[in-house]
Amino acid sequence: MKNKFKQRYYDSWRQMGRELLWPLRNRHKLRRAMRGDLVSVAFRERLMLVVTAINDCRYCAHYHTRVARRADLPETEIRQMLAGDIQLAPTEELPALLYAQEWAQQNGRFDPTAQQDLIATYGQETAEAIETILRLIRIGNLSGNTFDYWLYRLSFGQLGTAVKRHA
Repeated sequence: MKNKFKQRYYDSWRQMGRELLWPLRNRHKLRRAMRGDLVSVAFRERLMLVVTAINDCRYCAHYHTRVARRADLPETEIRQMLAGDIQLAPTEELPALLYAQEWAQQNGRFDPTAQQDLIATYGQETAEAIETILRLIRIGNLSGNTFDYWLYRLSFGQLGTAVKRHA
């Protein structure tokens, strides 16, 4: 069976285990990033939507759409974010959103030059909070996509396609 599954997913149990342990080992970073004083809830949801758009996780798209609505993001902006378009985002958030897109496209690899630009733009603490949020949503995206990949495999390539089409 040729693999037609398109979403990015964990390709080994070792990788998945290592990434799932990251939040446990970095609880202090998570608490700081999620508090809302360094990165607002609306900004955080924009970051989550941008990464989810690239990783194409249907579960995260659904959940973060709901959270973004509660954070008062306009419906048009949410739809555009999920389509990969960040033009409606506040100007001051654009550098981080562009960074998030590039980071997600590079499969979670931080470019040192872009990372330094992020720090120069937002400061060390906020940049670290942004990167923590990006790692967290990537873990969610790849976990959801890995679940869908196994559905796809168990259905011999049929169920995963049907589930994706009706999501």
